Amino acid sequence: MESSAHPRSARPRARDLGIVVGEFAPGPLDAITDVPGVRVGHTTVRLPPDVHSGVTAVVPDAIGPHAPLPAGVFTGNGYGKLIGTTQLTELGSLETPVLLTSTLSAFRVADALVGWMLERPGCSDVQSLNPVVGECNDGYLSDIRARPVREEHVRAALDSASGGPVAEGCVGAGTGTGALGFKAGIGTSSRTTDLGGRPYTVGALVQANFGGTLRVLGRTITPRSLGLSSTPGPAAETGSCMIVVATDAPLDARRLTRVARRAVFALARVGAAYSHGSGDYALAFTTRPDSGAPVPDADLSPLFAAVLDAVEEAVLNSLLAATTTTGHAGHTLPALPAHRLLEALAGPQPS
Repeated sequence: MESSAHPRSARPRARDLGIVVGEFAPGPLDAITDVPGVRVGHTTVRLPPDVHSGVTAVVPDAIGPHAPLPAGVFTGNGYGKLIGTTQLTELGSLETPVLLTSTLSAFRVADALVGWMLERPGCSDVQSLNPVVGECNDGYLSDIRARPVREEHVRAALDSASGGPVAEGCVGAGTGTGALGFKAGIGTSSRTTDLGGRPYTVGALVQANFGGTLRVLGRTITPRSLGLSSTPGPAAETGSCMIVVATDAPLDARRLTRVARRAVFALARVGAAYSHGSGDYALAFTTRPDSGAPVPDADLSPLFAAVLDAVEEAVLNSLLAATTTTGHAGHTLPALPAHRLLEALAGPQPS
């Protein structure tokens, strides 16, 4: 197990390269932690060459069954295990942090999350709890059948969750994931926008592990077009993306479900295939449940646009922060090389 206190990757992010998505300004950190009251923690589990996995925790302050937050969820393609979906959809409320991990470790992670929650202050009388855990299949690079993520890893991610910069790429739940032909992982971004004349922040965190062909600022980018050696890669019909969206805008569950839809739609911008075997989910929550009447639907368009931009940039950051990884059975996924990407974007547009 690696330390949960991961520094931000030394590799450049999209904005460091001059790749700017949309017109809205990012928050100070360009991360989901720009939303007040949101913390992130990772535990990375590596046992080279066969295990490249982990867990990522998105932790709203003071979350619990007695202090749930309004939330909505949207399923783009439901080939996945988003534990807690039915109650969240039914009641429109989030009772626990949102944890992300590997497919076959999701059930152990959910049990560990329940144990951690029952120990929180104010939970001594709790007899029902709805843990929310999402997953991606990291079996191409990691021995997924080993189910390496254990209770101590979950607790380390939760206990170390903090505000500030968020580590991206090959960390936590993104350690063994890949997307669009490249090594990917965890990525995050944020935007600030006005709704009805008041400023709000929205942030997105992605666990990117989906198929398709990468598009950056409208350009098609493949490993071959960048001069990288061609490898078979994961099967085209496999993959997933888990998206967590946080905002401080006062929204109810129905409006947050509308926000979650836009988060999944954003994957199309970067070339997602939404294939048969892909589990594409978004969960959106607000940190301000008691701040008056929700923002009217007619005023939500700027927030929708901001979410689309934040998710697109988060995926790009997940790719740019990741490093080439060779794992289980000798499988390799190449990193997206920043200098070659910039050369491709500066070149003539293919006819």
